[in-house]
Amino acid sequence: MLGIIDWGIGGISIHKLIKERMPKAAILYFSDTGATPYGKMQRRELAARLDAVVEFLKSHGMTRLVIGCNAASTAIPDLADHGIKIDGVIVPAVEATSKLNPSKLGVIGGRRTIVSGVYRNAFASKGINVSQRIAQPLSGLIESGDTSSDLLRAEAKRILSPLKNCSHILLACTHYPAIESVLRDFVSKDTKFVDPAAAVVKKLGKLSETSDKSDRFFTTGDAKQMKRSAKLAFGVDLTRIESVKL
Repeated sequence: MLGIIDWGIGGISIHKLIKERMPKAAILYFSDTGATPYGKMQRRELAARLDAVVEFLKSHGMTRLVIGCNAASTAIPDLADHGIKIDGVIVPAVEATSKLNPSKLGVIGGRRTIVSGVYRNAFASKGINVSQRIAQPLSGLIESGDTSSDLLRAEAKRILSPLKNCSHILLACTHYPAIESVLRDFVSKDTKFVDPAAAVVKKLGKLSETSDKSDRFFTTGDAKQMKRSAKLAFGVDLTRIESVKL
């Protein structure tokens, strides 16, 4: 079974796309909102937390993992050897964006993602310069189910103002595609947003499909809030959410 880890509902964008292409693929989804936001954890703390979540999912049958969080993906090199293949979102995002030959590239993401320099360095190796903006408030607002408030729009305008004339803007957080229509209001009509979800799913390749296993959703946070937010942000009804302590 495939596992998807995110601090919150952002990875639902990846889950949704997988189910559209491979409806019978069984997935274990882990939302860790009961823990400190991954973007605020120290590197060793984050790796240790992810190691614990990986082992939890393995105990429920996971055989392959996607870390659907940019901040958490920066910690993949620090993870223990769990004996399974682990993919993040950063490599597919860089590969997909580079193929578009952006003339002026912007990147918006959480604090850890941007400060780490992982995208700046990866694009520099391909001869692409980037302008980056920390967009931390957006993921928290989306996680609460807010996709259109005045506050969200004001934050989006503030964040995107220096990037409004970019040819492309990479959405370096899996929450952000949920508000792409809002973000579009604050950039040039020619600006293209890059959602790496499709590239992540493409990198996974063909998954085994079975009719005798159902998706399972776990959260260390509020299951009712997760269900509400997933519906508001991505239009997905999560029917089976299990609250866990880890």
